[in-house]
Amino acid sequence: MMHRRHLLGAAAGLLAAPALGPTAAQAQAAWPSRGAVRLVAQFPPGGLVDTVTRLVAPVLQAALGQNVVVENRAGAGGVIGTDHVAKAAPDGYTFLMTHASVMVYSAATLPTLPFDPINDFTHLGLLVEAPSVLIVRGDSPLRSFQDFLQAARTRPTRYGSSGIGSAPHMLGAMLTGTANLTQLDHAPYAGSAPAMRDLLGGHIETMIDPITTNVAAMQNGTLRALAISSPQRLPAFPDVPTFAELGFPSLVQTQWVGMSGPRGLPQPIAERMMQEIPKLVQNAAVLQRMTELQTLPRNPVPLGADFVRIMQTELAQAREVARRYNIQAAS
Repeated sequence: MMHRRHLLGAAAGLLAAPALGPTAAQAQAAWPSRGAVRLVAQFPPGGLVDTVTRLVAPVLQAALGQNVVVENRAGAGGVIGTDHVAKAAPDGYTFLMTHASVMVYSAATLPTLPFDPINDFTHLGLLVEAPSVLIVRGDSPLRSFQDFLQAARTRPTRYGSSGIGSAPHMLGAMLTGTANLTQLDHAPYAGSAPAMRDLLGGHIETMIDPITTNVAAMQNGTLRALAISSPQRLPAFPDVPTFAELGFPSLVQTQWVGMSGPRGLPQPIAERMMQEIPKLVQNAAVLQRMTELQTLPRNPVPLGADFVRIMQTELAQAREVARRYNIQAAS
């Protein structure tokens, strides 16, 4: 399992989990008994959040004995779907597949959000997390991280990301600053897919992206990873060094997917879901697929207030990075 270290060394103040609703006894008797439980994925099909959601939905359905459906509500970098759940009734039928890209990085870089990422939700648990990789095309002349450093210091070089204020952009900004990469420019895209198209088409030299959707291309040689943001090398890619071992210990970062409900979720529902979350990520089929994608649960699984503490600490760290490197996303 991957053991997470934080993006920066500074820690934020800790907040308790939001208060649970007062109608717990009524909810215990009524749930789950009507309609379908919806898992809202705030990004389009095919990405990390959608992949995790579709893996856990049937497992949760079997555990609850209740129909569980996946609902993709994409838009505004995940803000639309997240806001939908923030404003949903706290009745146990609408849950959010919470993602660090919204709760941490958008919250740190957008001027305003229509919700409070901590206090407008009942945060239940962290499911899985994935490191990011600095990647090039398989036929790129940049054969190593040292080649990349030399290029980024001596000639115009671009790295693509999924957008301004995204986790890859944050990582790239920190790398640019700490390594003094005077010729490295950021090329933001509206998502990972268009950035990947330009990388493969030779329009940009490098890209920073979560490993999840790049594993197959790294294995077949279409892409080559020069460095990874995990604390240690991954057994599946033993030749890919970490940023930390390359001399950049602050560049340890993972993107996580968790589960949350609206604020005021009745206590029996919250407790039931927190009982199920560790079982979801340890389910044999889920764990096998997540292992293949190098996107794994923590051990132990952070639940409730522990999940809130992680989110709060990372949000404070991301705000410091945004301030230091003048990163502000457009709303």
